[in-house]
Amino acid sequence: MSEDREPTAAMRLFTPEQRAALIENGRRSREGHEIDPFPVVKLFLPGSDMTWLLTELDPEDDDLAFGLGDLGMGCPELGYVSLGEITSVKTALGLTVERDQFFQADKALSAYATAAQRAGYIVA
Repeated sequence: MSEDREPTAAMRLFTPEQRAALIENGRRSREGHEIDPFPVVKLFLPGSDMTWLLTELDPEDDDLAFGLGDLGMGCPELGYVSLGEITSVKTALGLTVERDQFFQADKALSAYATAAQRAGYIVA
């Protein structure tokens, strides 16, 4: 990264180890490997029901992440999300998206998705 460039959302939200794991999962997915990894990171918006469990970053665009997203409307879904978009959201108190520093995935993303579809929200 050049000195005059702003850090990307991926650089601010993830540890270097998490970022590397997310990119590796993204690379494997792009190569056509069937993968069902454990989520690498959990993001949430304090004071809201918004939550994301992310498994991969696009190796060519670290603003694009894949995982399970829940906007708090009762219909969590798998898909891609722009980190720039979710980090731009602020609560009425000015809070922004944070990484759950204590999150430890204990199952594959598909299992979280199944549980979330049953419950109507991410159970993690």
